Amino acid sequence: MNVKVYGRRMRIGELARRTGTTTRALRFYESQGLIGARRSANGHREYGEEEYRLVREIPTLQSVGFSLEDTRPLVDCLRSGHETGDPCPDSIQVYRRKLAEVDALLERFEAMRGSLSAKLSEALARRAVGRGAAGPRTGGVSDTEEP
Repeated sequence: MNVKVYGRRMRIGELARRTGTTTRALRFYESQGLIGARRSANGHREYGEEEYRLVREIPTLQSVGFSLEDTRPLVDCLRSGHETGDPCPDSIQVYRRKLAEVDALLERFEAMRGSLSAKLSEALARRAVGRGAAGPRTGGVSDTEEP
């Protein structure tokens, strides 16, 4: 795609290419108020380096579990002139909340793991007792194998 860049401004295709995203995602970010575009005389969206920085940050945050709404404070922090989106108080608060969510999930998974491990041990013990009474069975998982 041949896209013209006007000074430090770029059209939507160029921004998508430079950030590794799609024009559809950029339009969505714009509709959600995460980025803004100026319109050229002929109606084309034009973006600057600030939007480039914002668009680069959003997928990175999403890759670590942030929703688009979670990214807002970090995007606002970037917009306010910070080099990164995380030194602002609202950004720190989002990090703390997300860490608490992850910790709660880890606790839940650890409890699930413990329950599953206990169930497996019980099942293997019952199976061993059943083998003793009826003799060995074939075609199943051995007592030492994980299912």
